[in-house]
Amino acid sequence: MAPFELAATPVTGPDGALPATEVSWWDAVRHCNARSAREGLPPAYRIDGERTARWDPASPGYRLPTEAEWEYACRAGTGGARYGELDAIAWYRGNSGERPHPVGGRQPNAFGLYDMLGNVWEWCWDRYDPEVYGDYRVLRGGGWFDAHWSCRASVRRRSHPTLRIDDVGFRLARTLSGP
Repeated sequence: MAPFELAATPVTGPDGALPATEVSWWDAVRHCNARSAREGLPPAYRIDGERTARWDPASPGYRLPTEAEWEYACRAGTGGARYGELDAIAWYRGNSGERPHPVGGRQPNAFGLYDMLGNVWEWCWDRYDPEVYGDYRVLRGGGWFDAHWSCRASVRRRSHPTLRIDDVGFRLARTLSGP
């Protein structure tokens, strides 16, 4: 795995506190390119409408994490299902009041990343299983509406890249250059 960095929290919505939700995979990759442009970085993706997106792995622009990067960052050196006690680290059906909460409101993992589990599912770059599901993309982390078993580092979900729903968001990643 090449060196990368992951944002400490999921991307927030207009109020700046709650995670952005109802974001399709396509919305997320376009946001990554727009953020890169605002910061003078080359885009990570070449996008053709909602038909194709090509990732330039060498680009330092913002992008979605790969599934492997997401899981590595979530686990933060731990080997269990979670990086801490669930109620302390995540918003899920058992403690969320069935609504999203401001990002960073629970304890971070050992890498300083918040909400890796719970609050919102996070889009990853990867396709789920192209031979079976075509263009369906991977979601990781579980959300505020999910039972405790969905909020584990190993749990995967798939969805069509045009899906917009109230417990799906995303987190920014960047490829780092050098050793």
